[in-house]
Amino acid sequence: MTTLPGTLYLIPTPLGRNAEQTGLPAETLRIIKTVSHFAVENLKNAVSFLKFCEHPTPEFELFFYSLDKNTPAREVHSYLDVLRQGHDLGVLTDAGCPGIADPGAMMAGLAHQQGIRVVPLVGPSSILLALMASGLNGQQFAFSGYLPIEMKKRRSSLSELEKRSSRYRETQIFMEAPYRNLELFKDILDICNASTLLCVASNLTMQDEYIATKTVAGWKSDALPDIDKKPSIFMIHAENYIQPSAKSTKKRRY
Repeated sequence: MTTLPGTLYLIPTPLGRNAEQTGLPAETLRIIKTVSHFAVENLKNAVSFLKFCEHPTPEFELFFYSLDKNTPAREVHSYLDVLRQGHDLGVLTDAGCPGIADPGAMMAGLAHQQGIRVVPLVGPSSILLALMASGLNGQQFAFSGYLPIEMKKRRSSLSELEKRSSRYRETQIFMEAPYRNLELFKDILDICNASTLLCVASNLTMQDEYIATKTVAGWKSDALPDIDKKPSIFMIHAENYIQPSAKSTKKRRY
């Protein structure tokens, strides 16, 4: 008798330990509690998260597999055996959505190659939450992940992103390691035009959540934002992007 393969679940996790809200709906929590095999970015964080979700299975009866940026591809391939044996496998990132700026993408790609069902569960994404609140163009946008660490290359990347934003009217989204936030912020102010809009979204869903959008000139005239060592998303839009006004204010009936 042929065993049907399990399902690969991509499981979002809260954006911080003291998050105001987990962002996880009841159905997501229900599915998490049915899974006993997990590919995780960090074991300690994964165990803590599952306890927070009140997973009914004792920790010693759960199965964990390492899935981080250093996990060899051949090892990730071996995790498919878990699915082929009929077990569901959940992918857990440290924060946010697996597969987005996260090594979980490799697992999802391999599952698709083998015809295994991949199910993304609903939960918080710092990238989308930041874009939602920014007031910038949500119709055309691009995410560039982490910019180069070396200053010269980072500044060159910022210049190119601003040019692309101007050419295609795209919101450019990127991020940095929290301890380098201020370096990146200062580079943006130095490199980008005074009229370019910059949104900084820090510690999303946390008690001290901070989201602000201003022109580069506006940021220069204010004090530095309190974003040092806090997970943050940065967005720029060249020129002063304003949502087009409605052509008519007449009410329509549908």
